[in-house]
Amino acid sequence: MQQLTFSRITHNSPEYFPTVLLRYAVLRKPLGLVFTSEQLSEEHNEIHLRGLLDSTLVCCLQLRPIDNHTVQMRQVAVDESYQSKGIGRALVEYCEQVARDEQFTEIILHARETAVAFYLKLGYEVYGEPFIEVGIPHRNMRKFI
Repeated sequence: MQQLTFSRITHNSPEYFPTVLLRYAVLRKPLGLVFTSEQLSEEHNEIHLRGLLDSTLVCCLQLRPIDNHTVQMRQVAVDESYQSKGIGRALVEYCEQVARDEQFTEIILHARETAVAFYLKLGYEVYGEPFIEVGIPHRNMRKFI
């Protein structure tokens, strides 16, 4: 049986660059977007998390501190070959534990409209009005942890 493990990684480390490629493949390429060097350099203060199935990178996300209480979950990506297998749920649960360990009490996120139902199942709530980001519909969501 394959083993799913999660870990924190450091920005610009050898472990970081494969997560950038995964995020590009899952989130950016389908929209015809690329990462700029400025966007990637702005990630230096974020908490970077990844999930490995045995030694294969299958998922990642980032947590951007907003203030002393709130962190924004962003850039959530699960390799398309591994979607709908509970990996995304496990990744979000891991990220919530990391956020609690860092003393955050609220997680916010910009959910693509297609992902709202996923986050609702995990206890997140929608707030505010729909908006367009990177050319597609999104909703603000949050969870107090």
